[in-house]
Amino acid sequence: MVKTHHVLNVVAGALMLAPLPALAAGASAEITNAAMHAGLAAQASDIAGVHTHLHHAVNCLVGPGGEGFDAKELNPCANAGNGAIPDSTSASTKQALQSALTKATSGLAATDLAAAQKDASAAEAMLKSAK
Repeated sequence: MVKTHHVLNVVAGALMLAPLPALAAGASAEITNAAMHAGLAAQASDIAGVHTHLHHAVNCLVGPGGEGFDAKELNPCANAGNGAIPDSTSASTKQALQSALTKATSGLAATDLAAAQKDASAAEAMLKSAK
């Protein structure tokens, strides 16, 4: 009985020391959500729709404390974490997300529907490959 109790304490102690995957899981959900909104932007039939969904994607990527976050726009990742970029732990993932953010920001600046959709589509592809 004492041995079993000791083993359980060791296992419980090891579990408490194990890194929590919450940030990685949050980042993954945020990336998925950002990719979905970039895809919606690419499919939007007018420039306002493209811009709306790209704002959502940007908000998921940078989070409420990040540069480019627009509090007037929906943050579909509000309950998932602090933004995919700040929540990512891998340098290569952060770099890929940063590239997708640059493409999304370019789409937000575009006034031509086809150009904005093209940027949104590129951002979606980058986000899907970053997962």
